[in-house]
Amino acid sequence: MSAISAYLLLLLAAILEAGGDALVRVGLHQPNIATRATLFTCGGLVLFAYGLAVNAPPWDFGRLLGVYVTLFFVVAQIINLVFFGVRPDLPVLGGGALIVAGGLTITFWQR
Repeated sequence: MSAISAYLLLLLAAILEAGGDALVRVGLHQPNIATRATLFTCGGLVLFAYGLAVNAPPWDFGRLLGVYVTLFFVVAQIINLVFFGVRPDLPVLGGGALIVAGGLTITFWQR
């Protein structure tokens, strides 16, 4: 698997995980039990797809985990802003900068 394919798969996994979490979060606040059950089911299916996407390839998961965490953080902040209207505050941006710096270090540090 090429590096670009691996990173795209990690991005897909991050979108699936953050998206599945968001579906469950929305479901928790639904008064209608059928809507809640539907959102929980969809969230569970999306999270299962995340598990398949992130674990199926034969890669050094320990090394790529840092890159994945970076992608997950960025995707989660975008979803939080777009779907929940919550802008990241200064501590989140500061911590996020450290997360992104770590992901870049793991990605580009030559052994």
